Amino acid sequence: MSHGPATEWKEDERTSKVKSKLGIWMFAGYSIVYAVFIILNVVKPQLMGLDVGMLNIAIVYGFGLIVLALIMALIYNALCGWAEQKALKIIKDEKKAEKIKHEAEKAVK
Repeated sequence: MSHGPATEWKEDERTSKVKSKLGIWMFAGYSIVYAVFIILNVVKPQLMGLDVGMLNIAIVYGFGLIVLALIMALIYNALCGWAEQKALKIIKDEKKAEKIKHEAEKAVK
């Protein structure tokens, strides 16, 4: 009793390049921040042991990485949503222009 998918999922040609570039840049930025964390742990482990309040720098930096990832995910989602809305507006405008053109051709005949 298969009734197929509820929606059709396909790649959005208008926004996929924007989303890909944005994702790559955000991944690169996060990778740099994470690499600094790893390098500090390897090169200067005593630095990561210093206390910041009741916690050490390693714990604060680690939680900072988690929070940064969540913030970047929200930013990515917002920017991708904005790109999709912009593309949808362009599609609607193109359909409207096509309809006007079709009606004008019909009126001429």
